[in-house]
Amino acid sequence: MTRNLLEVDDLDPARLAAILERAVAWKAEPASCPAVLAGHAVAALFEKPSARTRVSVEVAVSTLGGHPIYIRPDEVGLDTRETVEDVARTLAGTCRVIAARVFAHTTLERMAAVVDVPVVNLLSDTGHPAQALADVLTIHEHFGALEGRRVAFVGDGNNVATSLAFAAALTGMEFVVASPAGFELDPEVAARARNLGGQVEVASDPYDAVRDADVVYTDVWTSMGQEEEQAARRRAFAGWTVDAALMKAAGDDAVFLHCLPAHRGEEVAAEVIDGPQSLVWAQAANRMHSLRALLADLLEAGT
Repeated sequence: MTRNLLEVDDLDPARLAAILERAVAWKAEPASCPAVLAGHAVAALFEKPSARTRVSVEVAVSTLGGHPIYIRPDEVGLDTRETVEDVARTLAGTCRVIAARVFAHTTLERMAAVVDVPVVNLLSDTGHPAQALADVLTIHEHFGALEGRRVAFVGDGNNVATSLAFAAALTGMEFVVASPAGFELDPEVAARARNLGGQVEVASDPYDAVRDADVVYTDVWTSMGQEEEQAARRRAFAGWTVDAALMKAAGDDAVFLHCLPAHRGEEVAAEVIDGPQSLVWAQAANRMHSLRALLADLLEAGT
């Protein structure tokens, strides 16, 4: 059993189901949350800033009895002041877990290779597994059983789409991603998800993708670190906004998700994200609940 979470498929269906079950239980009864981090610290290293991720980590660690330590990139200087490996060894000497939000996924792999504490991917250029756990928790809370639900991701086949594809595969949900030409989901990701037993479709028309969908999901067109591409991406994604017409094509019972932050008027219309079908605020809050259950699972795996 792996003690790290670098991507969702480090888990298996039974383990993911157990994490979701704990998240639901501890959310309903906060007092039942065990103090598995009592007397321990967790390093939260952020190369990329994030409101939701930082808050979810700090609250999750605190409610597990631990002490979160927020670390800015300038405080450690990855591969400038010190190598990634030396930073990881230093943190592992005093912290029970290393959680990191980084630009390059290889940074996480290098950390995990040299330490004997759990390493958690809070976001990298190839995946966002912590977000995907919150997504499936939110879908589960709204619909109940996940098996057979259809999730349509409209937009860039990016790190968020990647982790969501794996999460859908492990929970029995159908996953379809529709992207403009040049921004499709990596074919290797689709193949990996299918190898997990997932039903993965790739579409070129958002209306085809959302037909019969239970969930319509999107993300920003330009992620942090891609600012120089913003103008080109706006042109490429013109016509790909999740608006009321697209949600109507999905159906009245479909819900809308977004990992946030959102740019109203670009990837999503205000009438959708602020409308009755939107679950984005429950989804944002579930970042903490799912991460807390994940941390407990990883700590048990590492004992």
